[in-house]
Amino acid sequence: METQGKKVQKRLVLVPFPFQGHMTPMLQLGAALEQKGLSVTIAHTCHNAPDPSQYPRFEFRPLADNLTSLDTPKNIGVLNFIKKINTNCEAQLQEFLVQKIEQEQEGAYGQVVGIIYDTLMFCAEAVADKLKIPSMVIRTSFSTYVLATIAMPRLQAEGYFPLQDSMLEELVPELYPLRFKDLPFSGGNIEETLALYAITSNLRSSSAIIWNTVDFLEHLSLPRLQQHYKVPFFTVGPLHKTSSMSSSTSLLEEDKTCMEWLDKQATNSVIYVSLGSLVLIDAEELTETAWGLANSGHPFLWVIRPGSVIGSEWLELLPEGFIENVGERCHIVKWAPQKLVLAHKAVGGFWSHCGWNSTLESLCEGKPMMCRPFYVDQPVVSRFISYVWKIGLELETKFDRRNVESTIRRLFGGKEGEEMRERAIEIKEKIESCMSAGGSSFNSLNNLVDFFL
Repeated sequence: METQGKKVQKRLVLVPFPFQGHMTPMLQLGAALEQKGLSVTIAHTCHNAPDPSQYPRFEFRPLADNLTSLDTPKNIGVLNFIKKINTNCEAQLQEFLVQKIEQEQEGAYGQVVGIIYDTLMFCAEAVADKLKIPSMVIRTSFSTYVLATIAMPRLQAEGYFPLQDSMLEELVPELYPLRFKDLPFSGGNIEETLALYAITSNLRSSSAIIWNTVDFLEHLSLPRLQQHYKVPFFTVGPLHKTSSMSSSTSLLEEDKTCMEWLDKQATNSVIYVSLGSLVLIDAEELTETAWGLANSGHPFLWVIRPGSVIGSEWLELLPEGFIENVGERCHIVKWAPQKLVLAHKAVGGFWSHCGWNSTLESLCEGKPMMCRPFYVDQPVVSRFISYVWKIGLELETKFDRRNVESTIRRLFGGKEGEEMRERAIEIKEKIESCMSAGGSSFNSLNNLVDFFL
């Protein structure tokens, strides 16, 4: 197809969900596909909108989500938040695509060969179905978590909910190695959790699933999911490495001054602490974290998002005397350039909430981890980090400064810490192999492009 002598490329429309952990891999996927010769349009909500100036090769289409300042997951519930966005965006997305199809027929726009949508933006699938455009879903989470969500109705029918404290350490039937305490609850009641997972586990009419993962990391789960869904799978992760995107995908402003501080620290000496873009903690946890870090004796880079400590704007609730105690051994920022931080030689460990993007970024740099999971997929990922891959330690006992201090010392010292570091490096090398020519992720990306073309 030509327009005024210029070849018009085939185009994919990507529809991300406006949470950091969902937006980031979608933008990275777009960059990877664009590098393969496809044109990319990002149809996004106005809430948490990406900055188009960071991605000059993409076309952007904002969708008015009509959310008010009160329409937050905390205020109206995660399920209602998701439903409201989908209800408000569906007609606009359809109108946009109809317009583009008309331009395509006039030769002024590349053929829309497919829609890739986040599993939480299911309105995109409904639109694709109406307009007879092939659609494909991207799962931005750990596949074992998805397997667990599919199992939740069965466990409900078998009478396991509500969970009893005496069951928490027991293994879940047919979900090895997960314990009942690792099951992915959404933060609401069990009915809301099941309603949410009924939506997200439904493939509807989509023709395939894209996974931001690597085959060898999930050999226990991917075959079972393939049997369940019976559609092609494309395991193209880790997407932050698959694409050579240089722009930041962060929705928050990154403080790069921390890199200068890291340059002054010894190799493998720093514990990097970040609990992601959504987690909230209380003043007591802040205090115990602070003194645990201080007492460990290690330098630490600590991300504390403004508003992430309940009842505090930023650092007001740090314990008295803490800053004076740690001095230059501590560097606190509102948000960090995480991929750069994890790649830095001074960072010897990552204290994480175990979100899947953060975990992949850590695995790719061979960093052992301290796991402090909170909800949804995080306990599932934490179980694999600590029990299956054995590259990290979970803060499982009572959360206090002594536990924090001892866990940091275990991560950095002795034979146990050394063995975790060695295993983390082995995983890093395996991931690099999967991304090289002929590797599973390399081949999956090429197969994905062929699938659309």
